Amino acid sequence: MTAPFRSSRPARRRAARPSPRRRPPGTRWGLRIGAVTSVLLLAASGVGHAVVTGVENGIGRVDAFGGMSNRPGGGDGLNFLVVGTDGRERLGPAEKRKYHLGGAPCHCTDTLMLVHLSADRDRASVVSLPRDSYAEVPAHTDAVTGRPRAQHAIKLNAAYAEGGPSLTVRTVEHMTGVHIDHYLEVDFTSFMRSVDAVGGVEICSVRPLRDSYTGLDLPVGKSRLDGGQALQYVRSRHVDGSADLGRMQRQQRFLAALIHKITSSGVLMNPIRFRDVADTVLGSVRADSGFGANDLVDLGQAMRGFTPSSSEFTSVPLANVAQPVPGVGSTVRWDPVRAPRLFQAIREDKPLAAHRDRTGPRARVVDVPPGQIQVQVDDGNAPAGQDAAVARDLRATGFATTGVPGASPLGRAPRTVIAFDPRWDRSARSLSAALPGAELRPAVGRGPVMRVTVGRDPQAVRRVRAEEPSQQPGEVAAITGDEAVCP
Repeated sequence: MTAPFRSSRPARRRAARPSPRRRPPGTRWGLRIGAVTSVLLLAASGVGHAVVTGVENGIGRVDAFGGMSNRPGGGDGLNFLVVGTDGRERLGPAEKRKYHLGGAPCHCTDTLMLVHLSADRDRASVVSLPRDSYAEVPAHTDAVTGRPRAQHAIKLNAAYAEGGPSLTVRTVEHMTGVHIDHYLEVDFTSFMRSVDAVGGVEICSVRPLRDSYTGLDLPVGKSRLDGGQALQYVRSRHVDGSADLGRMQRQQRFLAALIHKITSSGVLMNPIRFRDVADTVLGSVRADSGFGANDLVDLGQAMRGFTPSSSEFTSVPLANVAQPVPGVGSTVRWDPVRAPRLFQAIREDKPLAAHRDRTGPRARVVDVPPGQIQVQVDDGNAPAGQDAAVARDLRATGFATTGVPGASPLGRAPRTVIAFDPRWDRSARSLSAALPGAELRPAVGRGPVMRVTVGRDPQAVRRVRAEEPSQQPGEVAAITGDEAVCP
């Protein structure tokens, strides 16, 4: 068994060294943690130490913990706060135009993720913190004016502009009660280069994804994304009405796919590819002064057996996604009951995703959640009891079945038929994924209820699920990495 990771940072944090190069803080982009995770996983290979040890001086340093007091107590495991900036100085004008990277920086952190590594290093829990979360920042000195400011309301992503990394950490610790051990900040230039270095990442979608703001244009099904396309994918906020919340979910799916690519493609055992990715990522990482190359290597060694199923992803449970606050704007409010439970689980080093039976076939991901689809099951001269069995199995996989199976108005049916109103065609396709081989038959005027006539052909029900996990009473809506990657 791999020995537990022990940080080499001193008990008291040193003063931060000046960064050899400052990068502009961030505007609208998505996932930075993928680049950092790349290095953690790459460091687990046999050549990891040789590559990583010599790059410590290349890691930019920030003072993320200076002058902090009254901090939460540390628990089991290790906690990282990963934030994003929009560093783009190494991109040429053509790349900026191609990937829609114009505009002025907002001097704020648009992406914040709390990453918890379990004490035994067999699980990583990733919690997305909405950028527009209502926050009350502690009293501090304004980073721009140099004047003291009392505690006041703000959006979470604006803490960086007012007080830099230190105020961001203080604010997150105040909101979550979770002790932050390390701070990591990565720009999106390195993200693009890292994705290219591993040969691209495969993403699956149950609906077309288009966003004119970022230039994203992906079809239904499987797509292989290079670095620029991956950046478009994780930055997009205008794909549908879910806005920033949908973007966080796509960021999580991308991270799961990146972990899968790194752990399954042989990158870890290829010294040349390893060096390419490590040099690319570490050249633009900024970290707290206590996080050194030895920490990176030791952590990577501890995570040698890490796989997509070892990771779990969730977002902070929300009570209100558009609550106006005078002087602040429209804010996202965390659920006052479920959010504290989530962070208590982090502090207690408990898994977030419910245990699932992984011995059977994977549930197929569908566009419309089964719970939103009403289904009436009828008997079309099926073998005895099969109509009732189909109704029971559809209900078990989450469909809203109605009534008791009865005789079908279609009469005898040689095969199972799904009658649906064309206005609800997305729901019909999601239902048909659970009934492979069934005939889809449009029926104008049927309304929202799908009608399934079970025919003479044997009809097994396949498990399906929504792209995002449903919230069960008393549970956190989390998904594991192996459920998020392409089948």
